[in-house]
Amino acid sequence: MSRTPTSTSPLQGWREKLDTALAGLAPRERLAVQLALWLLGLALLWWLALGPAWRTLSQAPERHARLDAQLDEVRQLAATASALREQASGQVIGRAAALRAIEVSMATLGGTGQMSVLGDRVSVTLSNTPPQSLAQWLAQVRLNARVVPVEAQLNAGTAPQAWSGTIQLGGMSLTEN
Repeated sequence: MSRTPTSTSPLQGWREKLDTALAGLAPRERLAVQLALWLLGLALLWWLALGPAWRTLSQAPERHARLDAQLDEVRQLAATASALREQASGQVIGRAAALRAIEVSMATLGGTGQMSVLGDRVSVTLSNTPPQSLAQWLAQVRLNARVVPVEAQLNAGTAPQAWSGTIQLGGMSLTEN
């Protein structure tokens, strides 16, 4: 008992309709329709497959450079995190040494800061401190005295590009031991 297929595939149905339509045309018209169909097929191939791939390939160097820059930034942040982790695991310095380190670092502020000790915190009052000096001072107290700002109230100073206000420093080094 053999079966014969009774249905045709949709593609085969379209092909039969196209052949029937082309058979009714003159040879010159048939050639024009076939050429138009080939051009349509090539255009679809370009728009759906080759064009997007070509755009992706042409944008690759720019994307690669942008990703390299992001990777460099992440590596720098990782190196900073590792350095801070190693520093934190180091030996805690004493309160007296931490206070001396903060006093020494006050020179970085160029006379625009006043320091006062309040229990286990150090309060620093700033008056028109340049941002570069403030950033350098914060880095010094973090590394040398092993303290960090726990509270800050800063406002733009009266001088251009300057900060005024107070910063509270705290950390393990300032607790009584």
